[in-house]
Amino acid sequence: MSSNLDLCPMNGESTILLQQVRIIDSAEAKDWISDVLIVNGQIQLVKTQIINYPSNTQIIPGENLILGTGLVDLYSHSGEPGYEARETLLSLAASAAAGGFIEVAVLPDTTPCIDNPETLTALQQKVSQLPNITQQPLSQLNFWTTFALGQNTKQMSELGELSSQTIGFTEQLNFSDLFLFKQALEYLQPLKKPIAVDVSQNQLTNDGFIREGAQSIRYGLLGNPAYSEASAIAAILEIIASLETPVHIMRVSTARGVELIADAKQRGVPVTASTTWMHLLFSTQDQANYNPNLRLEPPLGNFSDLKALQQGIKEGIIDAIAIDHQAYTYEEKTVPFALAPPGVIGLELALPILWQKLVTTKIISPIQLWQALSLKPRRCLQQKSLSINKSHTSDLILFNSQKIWQVNIQNIHSLGANTPWWNQEIIGKVIQWNSL
Repeated sequence: MSSNLDLCPMNGESTILLQQVRIIDSAEAKDWISDVLIVNGQIQLVKTQIINYPSNTQIIPGENLILGTGLVDLYSHSGEPGYEARETLLSLAASAAAGGFIEVAVLPDTTPCIDNPETLTALQQKVSQLPNITQQPLSQLNFWTTFALGQNTKQMSELGELSSQTIGFTEQLNFSDLFLFKQALEYLQPLKKPIAVDVSQNQLTNDGFIREGAQSIRYGLLGNPAYSEASAIAAILEIIASLETPVHIMRVSTARGVELIADAKQRGVPVTASTTWMHLLFSTQDQANYNPNLRLEPPLGNFSDLKALQQGIKEGIIDAIAIDHQAYTYEEKTVPFALAPPGVIGLELALPILWQKLVTTKIISPIQLWQALSLKPRRCLQQKSLSINKSHTSDLILFNSQKIWQVNIQNIHSLGANTPWWNQEIIGKVIQWNSL
């Protein structure tokens, strides 16, 4: 990564020198401090100390700054099409870019659903025409499509047509769908596309909206038993093991789910898994005030689940942290806890809050966090890893870990305000390259 010779850009080129900036290279699992010379947006040199550079070079002191590969979100929601008052494609892309996410994989639960080539094409055309309203290039939006289990199960020809346009296939599973799921995996295997499944809503959930346990009883709220998730994960893992088709399990939220996935990985089952950032920060103990912004699907786990998920990220059992960003209007979310739709915004908040809550407290390391938000999501999506060396700034982010700012309508791009941190100060913010 270093060189014995300093590169001297020609006069007239745009040059930036980051002096003694902290670098986190998740692909190389390295965390160190160095100088970084950037010429026309491209890293030219990384060296302990760079002393030869043009007189017109912009020098940025690296104190409190972290240079890392751009983040990738495995799944979030767009209000557009169907619910543009919640979130548009433009506000979603701007929100993601402001939070350090260079790519977001959008779930197909729009209206109409993203389940056909026509809808996919129309959305991709909209994305390509989005105006850049920020100083930072907008995040890239890619789209999941559903493989539609049930009476309308798609045939191989339809799935093949969708495959060329989508980032991958996803579905929400019930126990009654398991045989169809097995057939779908057989169809999808030759397409070599990511397959992701969500087991958070099935016949065993008891329609509960808080994780079953001592807190659910104390709060008088209908509980969703942990075995609802564990039973579905266990069944899916057996099918995956039989067919050897790689599958990603979304939204893991229980300690038992972590155990099952750990066992499957030890047996060589081709499975990856993710949890959401909120499930790494909160548990049922935090729901005593019935805050509707802590109403999630799957519900927050008990404290033992929280600790197991954190340990799962630390050990690599849980591969990635997803944001699962879902904006709602004020009227939709400002209702009693049991009536609130599940979901919160998070693309602009996740990195700084995870850094403060998990890294500064030494629950996980900086490299582990960056791998779970950047390197491993790319692997789950079957994409190549990014590295710091010779990268363009469009693939990198600069994070000020000590920048204090307030979460409010003036400072975020999302149309939603549904977050526990609304109108609160948080520490840490991604710096926009074009504002340096």
